[in-house]
Amino acid sequence: MISDSNKKLAQWAMDYAQKNGCQASRVTLHSGSNTSFELRDAKMDRLKQSAENRLSIQLFVDGRYGSYSTNRLDKKELESFIRNGIDATRYLAEDPARVLPDAARYYKGGKPDLQLLDPKLNVIEPDDKVALARAVGEEALGKDPRILSVESSYSDGENFSYRLASNGFEGESQNSWFSLVASVSIKGDGDARPSSYWYDSSLYYDKLVREGIGEKALERVLRKLGQQKIASGKYTMVLDPTVSSRMVSPMIGALYGSALQQKNSFLLDKMGETVGSSLFTLMDEPHLIQASGARYFDSEGVATERRPVFENGVLRTYYIDTYSGQKMGVEPTISNPSILVLQPGSKDVDGMVADVDRGILVTGFNGGNCNNTTGDFSYGIEGFLIENGKLTQPISEMNITGNMITLWQSLVGVGNDARLSSSWRIPSLAFEGVDFSGL
Repeated sequence: MISDSNKKLAQWAMDYAQKNGCQASRVTLHSGSNTSFELRDAKMDRLKQSAENRLSIQLFVDGRYGSYSTNRLDKKELESFIRNGIDATRYLAEDPARVLPDAARYYKGGKPDLQLLDPKLNVIEPDDKVALARAVGEEALGKDPRILSVESSYSDGENFSYRLASNGFEGESQNSWFSLVASVSIKGDGDARPSSYWYDSSLYYDKLVREGIGEKALERVLRKLGQQKIASGKYTMVLDPTVSSRMVSPMIGALYGSALQQKNSFLLDKMGETVGSSLFTLMDEPHLIQASGARYFDSEGVATERRPVFENGVLRTYYIDTYSGQKMGVEPTISNPSILVLQPGSKDVDGMVADVDRGILVTGFNGGNCNNTTGDFSYGIEGFLIENGKLTQPISEMNITGNMITLWQSLVGVGNDARLSSSWRIPSLAFEGVDFSGL
């Protein structure tokens, strides 16, 4: 938690910058801690603990901009740190687009607590954390003679921030997190050493799923035995909900003001146009209680609001921060997404697979990229051949290629199985006519 004395220190730092040559400034004070207990074959392998307090200050000096950070929070040292930052900023090129947001856009406070911090975090005993990690690993350990290793871990942490801007913003945020992970490696055919994992995560300790994680990791890796390539062609592609966000990510990346301003976005000048199928409705939902990614303001202090990103395939939102808006001469929106929720359908991934006569369920990506300017992509994948609604041959070492806009216009199915522990709530997805290359 940010102490009152450190809040006063942040306020002093901002005032000191103003008195020593800054026309405007923004100060962020961050405090955080995390622990992790990592076990290999149910034996302690690594223990990690860290904590930090950090002050960052953004200085707007004579039309120039500089950003500086330190973990030395002594007032005398900060005096020198800030003066040196102001002097250094004066050597930088002028950039009139570097300004603070219009104060009218700031979050003004008064909304309900988002309940992102679990008060139990600091009363959980280390022995209990280790026991959870060990139990997860023991679910898989010794259950199959082909197992080479079982890794399991428990992690938790908390983050606090306090932000100030010289034109009137003040805001605080806080959150906790917990996770359990299991990873299993087995001996496959020849030199193959397949591995897979499963996990659960939560903002609250009592909501963390504690059972079935090791079992699920083992089940997932055993399904990989006998992987091979199959014939190239066009297949219906079903994306498992654990990897579906991979195909959403380029669409979101193309919406950022930095990419638009540099004309490095395949969605440039597409506002109001249809870029996906009618099933593609993605909402930004920043104010969900007890949800990872929830917030009332962004990194600039600008108030968040619920907004459609894609609505029935039509592009509705760009993510334009103050700087990009100034550079492009357009009104800014918000700097980045909060919680992305893809409007769900009625079936889980198994139900979607059952509807496919011939296709491929993609359960993992192995490298590849998407061209930011054109939207053309190529990714390595692994998964399973679907025949008559059933998973048959495990596959690997295949590639999918295409164009992002064309892909999303071919969206024919959306699942109901998004992981609610993620800030990107993307369920299983089905696309028709996707190019796969293999044999």
